[in-house]
Amino acid sequence: MALGTVVIAAGTMSLAVPVSAATPVGGDAAGSGGVRALVIGGATVPLTPVKITKPAANRYLRPRGGPVAVVAHRGASSAAPENTLVAQEVARRAGADLIETDVQPSKDGVPFVMHDRTVDRTTNGAGPVRALTSAQLRKLDAGSWFAPHYRGAKVPTLAGQLADLRTRGGRLLLEIKGPHTRAEVARIVKVIRAQRMTGRVFVQSFEVSVLRYARELAPELPLGLLRSSLDADPVGVTKNLRLTAYNPSHGALLARPRIVADLHKAGVAVMPWTADSPSLWKRLDTLGVDAIITNRPAELTGWNDARP
Repeated sequence: MALGTVVIAAGTMSLAVPVSAATPVGGDAAGSGGVRALVIGGATVPLTPVKITKPAANRYLRPRGGPVAVVAHRGASSAAPENTLVAQEVARRAGADLIETDVQPSKDGVPFVMHDRTVDRTTNGAGPVRALTSAQLRKLDAGSWFAPHYRGAKVPTLAGQLADLRTRGGRLLLEIKGPHTRAEVARIVKVIRAQRMTGRVFVQSFEVSVLRYARELAPELPLGLLRSSLDADPVGVTKNLRLTAYNPSHGALLARPRIVADLHKAGVAVMPWTADSPSLWKRLDTLGVDAIITNRPAELTGWNDARP
């Protein structure tokens, strides 16, 4: 009696052979040596071993019992002018695990670190970032709006920011701000690689198309999806996009807290934004989130240190 069939395919033809007619070749009588081939109807059919590779562990998942990771939003933006190298330095000294900044291109395609669509709020200039050349952006004062003693702080290029991180230390959570073309994402990837920082940069975006471009162009970079409200199936979305993290607003996450466990089961980290009070930190910490994006990295670091 046949126990089943073995299907042998060659080109467009296939042959189904009863398993009872197939004789194993190789291994000992107990089968401990493994089967290397089958003899079917006098013909030997080799069996190719299949190597199963275990998925790499997600290093952004929080160790059991460990503190939540501190992500400095736009640098230490409560203490220094956001998205500047001085804010980055303050965040570094505050003990931030990651420094979060935003990137978008100048008129001539140079990636600059800037959150808003325009430079009006955070510099002494005016107009959309994409309408200004790199030479114009380099001349702007990005510090005086915050406090007089920060006068002269510049809008960094992404290359300048990464060079500072490479030499002085730190890891970057880089938001690609708004819609970007494939060529614009490629320019960002080129800068990251030129600065030899692929091992210390985590890319996030609200734009699914941007993440798809980044995955295609730089499969070595970890990716996170930013969300103001939760997807109906966050786990399905993360699998489809092959994400390392799912980063929703803290309000959306607190309204549906069970997704933290669901995402962790799928091997995906959770990094909510932007929480600035101890009461919020405690609620998010209790949920088991992996990182908290905050404007107050020094305070969150201190709060972590005071945890029982």
